[in-house]
Amino acid sequence: MVVRELWNKIKQMLSHVENGSFEATEIVREVLGLSHVDFILSKRKITPAEEERAYEMAQKRLFGIPLQYILGYTEFMSLKFFVDEYTLIPRQDTEILAEEIIKLAPQSVLDIGTGSGALGISIGHYVKNTDVTCLDISPGALAIAKKNAAVNGVNAAFLLMDIMQEAPEGKFSCIVSNPPYIKSRDMAGLQREVRCYEPASALDGGEDGLDFYRRITDIAPELLTDGGVLSFEVGFDQAEAVAELMEKSFEDIRKIKDLCGVDRVVIGRKR
Repeated sequence: MVVRELWNKIKQMLSHVENGSFEATEIVREVLGLSHVDFILSKRKITPAEEERAYEMAQKRLFGIPLQYILGYTEFMSLKFFVDEYTLIPRQDTEILAEEIIKLAPQSVLDIGTGSGALGISIGHYVKNTDVTCLDISPGALAIAKKNAAVNGVNAAFLLMDIMQEAPEGKFSCIVSNPPYIKSRDMAGLQREVRCYEPASALDGGEDGLDFYRRITDIAPELLTDGGVLSFEVGFDQAEAVAELMEKSFEDIRKIKDLCGVDRVVIGRKR
C-alpha cells in the first residue's frame, strides 16, 4: 500500500463526516509526517504500524472526537497551537479579535480565560515586547498554554485563577477575552463534537450567556491603565448586550463583524 491508497481508504471511512476528504488528508499527513507537497508527490510504501495508526485515528473521528484533538494541535493566526480536552479548540472567528488587538500594539495584555493561549500568545508573537499574561481556572489548560507559548517564542506569565471569584493584581493596557458565552439552556443542543468533547467550563456562560461579560466588565476598570482597552469575542446575538454592559465605564465602543457579517467583537476604551 502506498500513500494514495491509504488516503483513499481513510477517506472512504470518513465519507459521512463533513469535510471528510480534508480530514483524511490531515490524518495521513500526521501519521506519515508529510508536508502538503510531499503528501501529493510521495509514493512510498506504508508500514503496517502506520496503517493501523491511521485507522485508529479515523475511528476516533467516527466516534465524534474533533480532528484537532485527535491530531493534538490546530492552526490559529498561522501559528501552531497544541490542544487537548482541557482547552477549547480555537476558531477562525476568534482571529478577528486577535487581529484587532495586534493593530493596537498594546504594551501589556491580560488574556482572561486563555484556554490554549491562542489569543494572548498570538498577540505576543506578532507584537514584540508586549507583556502577556494568560489567566485560566483550569490547570490543564494553563499547562497547554505554557507549551504553546514556548513553541511560538512568547515569554508569558500564567495565572491560575477563578475570575468570577478573584481578580489579578497589576495594570494592563489591554484586556482580551473569549469567555464562555453559551446560554446554559442551549448547552444540550450543541453539536456532538462540541457538547461531548470540548470543556463545558469554557462554553457555559450562565442563564443568559452574559455572566462572564458582567464580571469582567465590572473589574476591568481597576485592571486597565488610563485609556486601556477592553475587548471581547461575543456570541452571534450578544454584541448589543455586551456593548450596553460596557457603557458605564468605557467609551469609543465599537462592534466588529466576522466574515459572515455577524457582530463578533466588541471593543471599548476605558473612560
